[in-house]
Amino acid sequence: MNKKSNDVPILVAQSGPLNGQRWSILSQIIIGRGDDCDIVIPERQVSRHHARVTNTREGTILEDLASKNGTHHNGIKILEPVFLQDGDIIQIALAQSFYYISSDATLPLEQPSELVPTANPSLRLDKRSRRVWIREKEVLPPLSAPQYRLLEKLYDNSDRLVSRSELIEAIWGGKEALLVSEQALDALIRRLRERIAEFDPQHEYIQTIRGHGLRLNNSSLY
Repeated sequence: MNKKSNDVPILVAQSGPLNGQRWSILSQIIIGRGDDCDIVIPERQVSRHHARVTNTREGTILEDLASKNGTHHNGIKILEPVFLQDGDIIQIALAQSFYYISSDATLPLEQPSELVPTANPSLRLDKRSRRVWIREKEVLPPLSAPQYRLLEKLYDNSDRLVSRSELIEAIWGGKEALLVSEQALDALIRRLRERIAEFDPQHEYIQTIRGHGLRLNNSSLY
């Protein structure tokens, strides 16, 4: 069965020289520095043929084409093809990032003004693109997938404490969560705090309430 026209997946340039541009993935897209690529990134750190995105019956596949500086999927360098999920972040070397939308039916017709953070609260995120802003500045490079899931869980429960067990389940999920140590969670929390502090070192966003859990202190700018 053929996909409907509004079921075509989309790549949207999130940062870098192509910021704001978008491409429909009808069959496959080659990304690289070469003029024969479907998406041309004119940066030296990008290989001539860097990565390929292919729309298949099973889903959309991201592959690195033996590039020199690597292709990252949600902050992790890929060594073999991976299937993309709605909102995934693709990073080409350090030159350009994209976010993946599984269907253009979910994408606004114009550049979405609602994705731009307002002055209240201090920290905002968009679940569709997994973009995060702090004090009106976008967090770039993007958070890793575990860092984003941790922040999203706290963001969705800003009015209450979230237990450590809830966080582990939200971040790792299922059977894998049973194997996660307290030290692994502590290390992830520390890394997320460090990333946030790059944009607002004066405010403690992630507060630990000993013996109970964590909460997001997402105060307004003013």
